Amino acid sequence: MTLIHLTPWDLALASVLVLLLAAMSWQLRLGVERRVLIAATRSAVQLMLVGFVLKFLFAQTSLPLISLMMLVMLMAAGFEVMQRQKRRYRGLWGYGIGTFSMFLSSFTVTLLALTVVIGVEPWYQPQYLIPLLGMLLGNAMSGVAIALDSLTRHAWESRGKIEARLLAGGTWEEAIEEIRRESLRSGLIPIVNAMGTAGLVSLPGMMTGQILAGSPPLEAAKYQLLIMFLISAGTGLGSVAAVWLGSRRLFDDRQRLRLDRLAEADGRH
Repeated sequence: MTLIHLTPWDLALASVLVLLLAAMSWQLRLGVERRVLIAATRSAVQLMLVGFVLKFLFAQTSLPLISLMMLVMLMAAGFEVMQRQKRRYRGLWGYGIGTFSMFLSSFTVTLLALTVVIGVEPWYQPQYLIPLLGMLLGNAMSGVAIALDSLTRHAWESRGKIEARLLAGGTWEEAIEEIRRESLRSGLIPIVNAMGTAGLVSLPGMMTGQILAGSPPLEAAKYQLLIMFLISAGTGLGSVAAVWLGSRRLFDDRQRLRLDRLAEADGRH
């Protein structure tokens, strides 16, 4: 099977569908047409730029350049996690909790997959490293963002119950235990749903891409299964780390609830 190359005209035809969506939003007064057009423009620019960068990296296989690319990906993911919080942590904590959690989870799982499971030589071959890390970061980003948002939102809403448990002699971990469990469940729901419906409701992105590129369907299915297992582990590890760090930040050394360490996205308490 030969790969069918897309022309700019093919992409232009597909973009008409986005314009129709924006027009529909305007006609129905949904108010999201501007966001749709901006998101579509951003995705087009970003993906084309990444395509040129990856073409250069594939030819160089330079560890310093690849490390720089990985750092940019991590920083962008950390910024997106922070932006998705209704009540975010003040100062560097608002950026650092999500970023560190994704670094701990996604980079660890990616390194394990490349060195132990796939066995790439050298392990930093960009053809394998960048796409794999991108998929892990993207899914971990969603899980961490949902888990942190659930944690801070429920802590704010249940502050009276938390303080009552502290006054009754409970530790900070006991006072917020139920909220932490609920936050972790929320963070894991997307990947659990994705695994449960894979192959039955939809063909996941990587499998679809490999089939379109000419890979045998069974081989594509095995790679997709590997990716989903890695993503589930990375998302779970990242969510656990984020929820633990985030919940600990809500209390001071004297185990007092410190919701003043949170601020709404617009800067208000």
